[in-house]
Amino acid sequence: MDSPWLTLGPEASVDLQMHTTFSDGKWTAEELLDYVAGEGFALVAVTDHDQVAASAEVRRLGAERGVATLLAAELSSELDGVLLDLLCFGFDPARGTLEAIGAETRRGQLENLQETYATLLRQGYKLPSADEVAARGGSLRDIHDIAALLREGGYTTGLGEIVDKAGFRWITAEPARILEAAHHDGAVCLIAHPGRGDGFCEFDAPALDRFRQVVPVDGLEVRHPSHSAEQVELFAAYAREHGLLVSTGSDSHGKPDQMPIKYPAHISRDLLARLGVMVR
Repeated sequence: MDSPWLTLGPEASVDLQMHTTFSDGKWTAEELLDYVAGEGFALVAVTDHDQVAASAEVRRLGAERGVATLLAAELSSELDGVLLDLLCFGFDPARGTLEAIGAETRRGQLENLQETYATLLRQGYKLPSADEVAARGGSLRDIHDIAALLREGGYTTGLGEIVDKAGFRWITAEPARILEAAHHDGAVCLIAHPGRGDGFCEFDAPALDRFRQVVPVDGLEVRHPSHSAEQVELFAAYAREHGLLVSTGSDSHGKPDQMPIKYPAHISRDLLARLGVMVR
């Protein structure tokens, strides 16, 4: 490794998964970075979904506030039809392979959202037009925005079935393609919230073995709010046994939901070392 660009104490506060309005977060990058600066975080990663290009701007905004930030993004994928998110850290923006995948995925997602909403209007759902949504200062960034408009219109049950019948589908990229692009761009690639479930992949050790035979990821997000104490122990032990990198993230999307979490830097020591951050 080259000389580190940042040195942290073992108990320094880090959070390596957070989101802003660049994807589906509830606060802007400026608001998030103001918050973590005020709370004394030493290092953060803003991992907006499929928004590789936004990382450079986030890093600039962090530098203005004295907050060290990693170049990072969370890429949308699937495994056997179940959602799977992959965290990519430390890519070289100039190489652009990962950015191209993220842009392609995001473009497909936004097109599908617009098509789904237009179909709902044609089906007779009493919702504001897309122009009215924009005039109110809103936008259709993800399926939760459509769900919120349906609830606002009085449709409170069966929302999943409603949007599915209107043509909604998850737009993702193949996990092996994401991993290859991450490595091409100098990044490391980890499984986000591997124990989450709730519509996302929920791994145990045998499932991780099977997945890694096909997609040899670099590590796991061991600490995540959705993980039980038993899962944290399982994933930490698995990472040690197989020499995998470990990350820690709150998955914060802003108030009033999950807020950033101060994880001690030493938990992610090896990952941070790969990214030029020394934890003494």
